[in-house]
Amino acid sequence: MKKNGILNQPIACAIAGMGHMDTLCVADAGLPIPATTERIDLAVKQGIPSFLDVLDTILDEMQVESAIIAEEMEGRSPAIYQALVERLAGIPIQKVSHEAFKTQTKACQAIVRTGEFTPYANVILVAGVVF
Repeated sequence: MKKNGILNQPIACAIAGMGHMDTLCVADAGLPIPATTERIDLAVKQGIPSFLDVLDTILDEMQVESAIIAEEMEGRSPAIYQALVERLAGIPIQKVSHEAFKTQTKACQAIVRTGEFTPYANVILVAGVVF
């Protein structure tokens, strides 16, 4: 049995299999997930687990070089936006339209679906390297 870190097997496998510039999406409960992208569904009910709890756990384990968000997040969900910016301090964040964001999820290794009900609480994390 794994002693610490991410215990969820699909998330642990997705992160362990990533190389430089590969992407992983952490999403709210409403983001459409392309049929071609692995869905790791953690949603239990509204708010459980939260976007930020899942993001924090992934950031503890994944080397992130940059991130991509929908430009709508800042205006529509300012509290989530501010919390995300604080967690990604020093990491470049690219803002794209929500439509462009949804298109980019097709290239993600996986999308981790949370129970978050806050609009636009989605981020694509771009893997960095640890050396």
